[in-house]
Amino acid sequence: MSNLPVLAQTPSLVVKQQKEMLEVFTGFETKNRYLVQMPDGQPAFYAAEVGAGAGAFFMRSFLKNSRPFTMQLLDPHGNMSLSLRRPWTWFFSELHVTDATGQVVGSLHQKFKFFGRLFEVTDTSGQVVAEIQGPMFRPWTFKVIVGGHEVGQISKKWSGLLKEAFTDADTFGVQFGQGMPPNHRALVLAATFLIDFLYFEDNN
Repeated sequence: MSNLPVLAQTPSLVVKQQKEMLEVFTGFETKNRYLVQMPDGQPAFYAAEVGAGAGAFFMRSFLKNSRPFTMQLLDPHGNMSLSLRRPWTWFFSELHVTDATGQVVGSLHQKFKFFGRLFEVTDTSGQVVAEIQGPMFRPWTFKVIVGGHEVGQISKKWSGLLKEAFTDADTFGVQFGQGMPPNHRALVLAATFLIDFLYFEDNN
């Protein structure tokens, strides 16, 4: 993961969804876009849902947060760092992550869980390397668990009453445990976008 040195160095990231005024005032879904920032506010990545045409518009407008999508993460110089692909599934979502060269980084798999939310994080060989758990009574918090221990966290930050009332633009804090490998950090960051789609996309 030498093309993602920032992930090996930073203890945390802030992910901010960027909303267009058209969506704010009309309710029509536009392509999701995000700014990923370092703790000091400097940009780390720009993330954008890709795909154009009538088919993409139909899926955004009618399938909403159930839609399949492809998202690309670009570095501040415009070079692609990661590609995220969510295929169509009937029930539980998946997200497949590749790097700039097309090599598989890993994937995320939504699983059934009583009284909570659960994702399995798998590596290039399909082995489960972590779980992401969302406690029932902490709906805006998702813990990254390895070997029964919390090694990171994804948390939605409340953006204020007025903003929440008019748009579903979200802000997330992503924390990485010390010693977490860069490829695992990339998968945790990717999980942030899937979590936004699944649980916060249509909260108007």
